[in-house]
Formats: sequence, C-alpha cells, structure tokens
Amino acid sequence: MATISKYLNGGNVLPENRILIEEAIQELHYEVNEIARGLVKNKTKIVGVMVHDVECYFSGKLLHYIGQELRKYGYGMMSCDSCNDEEIETQNLKFLVSRKVDGIIVIPVSMTGTFLRPAKQNKIPIVLVDRSFQDEEFDCVGIDNKIAAFRAVDILLKHNHKDIAVIASDVEYTGIERIKGYEEAMTQAGLTVKKEYIKTGRHSTELGYEKMKELLADPNRPTAVLMGNYDTMLGGVLAVNESEFSCPEDISLIGFDSLMITGLIRPSWYMVEQPMEKMCEKAVELLMNRVEKKVDDAPVKICFGTKIQVGESIRRIEQRTV
Repeated sequence: MATISKYLNGGNVLPENRILIEEAIQELHYEVNEIARGLVKNKTKIVGVMVHDVECYFSGKLLHYIGQELRKYGYGMMSCDSCNDEEIETQNLKFLVSRKVDGIIVIPVSMTGTFLRPAKQNKIPIVLVDRSFQDEEFDCVGIDNKIAAFRAVDILLKHNHKDIAVIASDVEYTGIERIKGYEEAMTQAGLTVKKEYIKTGRHSTELGYEKMKELLADPNRPTAVLMGNYDTMLGGVLAVNESEFSCPEDISLIGFDSLMITGLIRPSWYMVEQPMEKMCEKAVELLMNRVEKKVDDAPVKICFGTKIQVGESIRRIEQRTV
C-alpha cells in the first residue's frame, strides 16, 4: 500500500513495481479521488479566479492566460463572474472560500478590499490583477494606468490636437487613474481641462456609445477622444460609424488593449497595449509562491510597461501659419 501511495503521489518506485501498479490501475479503471486527497493534504489544487465582468473582452482574455499558466503548475481554475456588482463579488468570495480553494486571483469591482477579509481570515493567498486598493495591501500585478493614459494623450498632442476629450470610468480604479493621466497631460501642455469633455460612467460598450454620441452632438465637439478601455472603444467606434462623421477625418480616437476585433476594423486603431500574458504569468507565479509557502514577505506591486500600437485612427492637424 505504501508503494502504491508513493506512486500515486508522484514519488519514485522501482520500474517493475511501476509496471504492476499501472496494469492494476488500467484493469480496475481506478481514478484518484481528488476531493479525498484534498481533505488529507489540505490542498484542493484549485485556484479561484474572480473577474469583474466576464462579458468584457479584456476579462475573457485574462481568464484564458491565467488558466494556461495554472495548468503548468498542475492546478485547475474555478472562475466566478462578479457582474460588475459589489454584492455579487462578496458572495463569490464567500463561495470560493467555502470550496477550500488554495488561492484566489481577483480582478476586482470594489474600490476597497473589505470583501476579501474572509479569505485573509482563512489564510488563503490573494493576488490582484489590473486593479489595486487604497485601503489594504495585496500582491498586485498591473500597469501604471495614469502614465499609460498620459502617453496616449501625448500622442494626440503631438498630432497637434488641443480639443481632446476622454470617456472613462469614474467608479473603477483603472478608469479613475486613466482620467488622472488625461488631466495631467492636458495641464502639462498648458491646455484647459473642459468638464464637458470628461465623460464618465462604468466601463462598458454602452458607455462608449452614449458618451461618444454626446460629444459628437456638442457644437464645440472635440477633435480627438481618449477611450478608457476596450469595450468603451467599441461603443465609441459604433457611435461614430452611425453618425455623419468619420474617423480620423472628423474625430481622432485612441484606446486601450489590442484584442481580436481590433484587427477587423478600419481604420486601424491607435491603442495602448498592456502585456496581458506576462501580467497573468506573473500573477500566477506570485500566487503559487504564496500557496507553496516559498515566500512570506510583505505584499508586492508589480507594474508592467505598455506600448503604443500605431494605427490610422489619429489625424494630424496642420498648424496655421500667420
């Protein structure tokens, strides 16, 4: 029995014993009871992954990369959709804790980490992706959203745009930071930040669509718009396509995250690209180090750099000569 147990748990056994055990497993159609094994070892080999909104293209891609990386460590994934709702997010966290997951990766809805306390109390490691909190420290992997937005606006400024608007979330960490980056770039350029050019809500296709329609209907419409995320960009482009205006001739656009649909749309977009795969690799690595107790240091925050994907969605405004 000890030899069989050793083999089933990945230990080395004599070649002749391995052959006999594998023959017996095949003949008896034996399968390891992972639930029972988890109770004995106090490990389920499952990681919970909470996403803010599974309908979001960005979230779906992150889930894909996280799942890929977890498989390399021999772990499975249990995903929960928070539906952009803080109450559902709290329920999802309690659900994952009750399922005894070994760790949790979170793309949060909430601006604070209060909802994660049951996991902390049960000593379940947590890693945040894309968003962090101001009130509590957790391992976190993402980008510097303020700098990324600043660079995006700077591209518009270098194309001689001055009337620049932004459509972004004012109820999510990433959106708030990107609005700050927009405002800082405009201020440093000596330009007035017009309140009517800051269109906010929660990141979604609907937000991009409705707010772009408002900007296009403005008698003093902007010449360029920074779109706060991928879904918002899709909505904004749809609104432009339905209007009498065209991109980039009448309105220039720059957005975030180059995902699949981006390559199907003309003109091609200027985009801020996040290294999503690398972010997920690092998030899983951090979590596994905590799960396997390889580290017991203070929480770390890792910021990856971004790059600008050059497209055709920005028009250069010719400066007038006196």
